[in-house]
Amino acid sequence: MPQNIVKSVKDLVAEASAKIKAVSVEEALALHNAGEAMFVDIRDVREVAKSGRISGARHVPRGMLEFWIDPNSPYHKPFFAEDQLFIFYCAASWRSALSTAVAQEMGLAPVCHLDGGFNAWNEAGGPVEAPRED
Repeated sequence: MPQNIVKSVKDLVAEASAKIKAVSVEEALALHNAGEAMFVDIRDVREVAKSGRISGARHVPRGMLEFWIDPNSPYHKPFFAEDQLFIFYCAASWRSALSTAVAQEMGLAPVCHLDGGFNAWNEAGGPVEAPRED
């Protein structure tokens, strides 16, 4: 019997986007240049390996996001306990919208996502570095 999908991914992204803040690539570049935000790359490890990431960004595999944010999880990463602005991004901004909504629901604040994602960052000439181990 076929699955009965009642919400599309576009529906989920639209619902998430209505609850969260998006920053333009121009705003993100200014925040990056001022050192006023932590960028969080939630793309797949293969994407990061192929194209690099925003300079200084932390790579957080999407499947581990909730576990790394939660201070009571054995997988918690201390950088998520820092008092700063977190800017999530993916390739185009669908996965980052969903990730930002989840992070916000968990209580991470302030948090937003990069409108247009890594693709927009590249097109704007934002600084990119090769992958590194986190």
